[in-house]
Amino acid sequence: MSHRKTQKTFDCLAYKDRVQREIYDEIRDLTPEEQIAYYNRSAEKGPMAKWWRAIRRASPPERTAAARGR
Repeated sequence: MSHRKTQKTFDCLAYKDRVQREIYDEIRDLTPEEQIAYYNRSAEKGPMAKWWRAIRRASPPERTAAARGR
């Protein structure tokens, strides 16, 4: 069995580090409550918003409220 070295065109770890740094820069001065609101807004408006809405609809109401810290 031969192993071929694949040329990487995308560095996943570098991308993850960059995005995490950007998020940290945006939330570092926020209170914990403001950080939660930031993440909730991101989940509602970001690229995964449709998926999150489907998950919330499929979850029992008490579980969904608990997950939001209520």
